[in-house]
Amino acid sequence: MRIDGQCHCGHVTYEAEIDPDIVSICHCRDCQRMTGSAYRVTALVRAEDFRLTGGTPTLYVKTGDSGNRSFQHFCPKCGSPCYRTGEGEDADEVGIRVGTINQRRDLAPKRQIWCRSALPWAMDLSRLPSRDGE
Repeated sequence: MRIDGQCHCGHVTYEAEIDPDIVSICHCRDCQRMTGSAYRVTALVRAEDFRLTGGTPTLYVKTGDSGNRSFQHFCPKCGSPCYRTGEGEDADEVGIRVGTINQRRDLAPKRQIWCRSALPWAMDLSRLPSRDGE
């Protein structure tokens, strides 16, 4: 599936060819802190199928418990997290943040990971009152 996307202000833009079946929710504590939310939704793509088309993102290097480094790319102007890359065996993939993808309505997550860190209320939001706008 061909996608394109951008940060909130439009400075960082990209395009990619992704498999819509490789979209996941991560409930790990790092993703909670880096998004300021309950979880992060990511579409994985091979690095060769991802291309920046606009401004250069800023890089934050996060070292995991394993010692592996994860490179978090975000907009230097608006701060939107855009994607992540890695090193070693993770160097061949890009984790695009689904909220930045223009076609995000078509990308339903197919799995969840790090569920032991999930906030208990985040697993079922269907009972909350909802409105179409605020």
